[in-house]
Amino acid sequence: MQEQTLHTVHEWLIMLLLVLAAGIVSGRLASRLKLPDVVLFIAAGMLLGTGLHWISADSGSIANQLILAVGSALILFDGGKGIQLHGLKKVALTVGLLSVVGVLVTMGVAGAVAHLAFGLDWTTSLLIGAVISSTDPATIIPVFRQVRVKDRLRETVESESAFNDATGSILTLALLAVLTEGKPLTVGALSGDFVVTALGGLAIGLVFALIVVWLVAHERWGVFGDYTAIAMIAVALGAYLLGEMLHVSGLMATFTAGIVWGNSAGFRLPMSEEKQAEMGHVADNATVMMRMLIFVLLGSQVNFKLLGDYFWPAIAVVAALVFVARPLAVLASALPDVRARWSWRELLFMFWVRETGVIPAALSGMIVARGIQGANQLSSVVFMAIVFTIVVQAGTTAWWVRKLGLEENNDVS
Repeated sequence: MQEQTLHTVHEWLIMLLLVLAAGIVSGRLASRLKLPDVVLFIAAGMLLGTGLHWISADSGSIANQLILAVGSALILFDGGKGIQLHGLKKVALTVGLLSVVGVLVTMGVAGAVAHLAFGLDWTTSLLIGAVISSTDPATIIPVFRQVRVKDRLRETVESESAFNDATGSILTLALLAVLTEGKPLTVGALSGDFVVTALGGLAIGLVFALIVVWLVAHERWGVFGDYTAIAMIAVALGAYLLGEMLHVSGLMATFTAGIVWGNSAGFRLPMSEEKQAEMGHVADNATVMMRMLIFVLLGSQVNFKLLGDYFWPAIAVVAALVFVARPLAVLASALPDVRARWSWRELLFMFWVRETGVIPAALSGMIVARGIQGANQLSSVVFMAIVFTIVVQAGTTAWWVRKLGLEENNDVS
């Protein structure tokens, strides 16, 4: 038994080294080709998995689930950490509506098309819509490092991508509970679950992060000041775990903890520039590594037979997501914000910029591992959405910004 366990450990270590090596090479190549690195991560996974059979990671394995959970927590925490509350105030209504109303609109439209295209029951169809309803800070933020766009547009899209990951995740897990635990699907029950899990996660993330920030940054009681970067990782994972153990949203908890951590000065607990730089390096490397692991493994698990079987229905759902759900979600969220006075060029920009990425991939992997009915259709839609939105939409963002005249040095009429 011990020899078998040791052999399994060696297999996973070899796989880990292969994934990281493939990720480094893919990332370097993506930088040279000026492509989103996620595209090449997935391609590398397909080559190492389906092509060469060097990687064989079952989506239901403990190691794979651990990678998805840790990766989701760290990436969401980093997304929250990057949100500055003073800038968020200017577009708060739009961001808030995009993160709730926008997600509901997207879930409804994509779910309705999934119901028609696949012939699935409404709960499973809405589950597909919920999984792909969130956008991806891990993909969008690197795009804005290459494309200089108006500050309020960047802050809106980046903030939305962080907030709606938590919202989409909560809706996904609520619908999953309906399917796996036999709970009734009613608007009241779903709304109640959403409020309880969201507010519970928010409260846990807020309290937990404030306690640790106090122990790190307080002039007198900052006993963990020498371990700031390690404490940051512990807060991200600890908030997620505490939320899950208390049956609220661990993803909302870690996201809220990230906001607190990134705005510690607003709580009169400022951190030095040296510590900020150190944490920035650690966070950047940790999130890049988790993106490599998630997307290379996702690529290695692609089932081309299933993609072929569900190609056209999946394409129909993705087309509805991009060309119908997204514009409706933006209009429903931005037009009521009369104070922001969004121009049509800005609205058109937001119509197009909505990448699907890490959180939908992680949620898909978790759902597939449960073996529920419709999981194969779900994984096909998620894969198609990731490929289309990252290759086509992220790949044309710079062109779209120039076409609309929304570069940072231009005035918006």
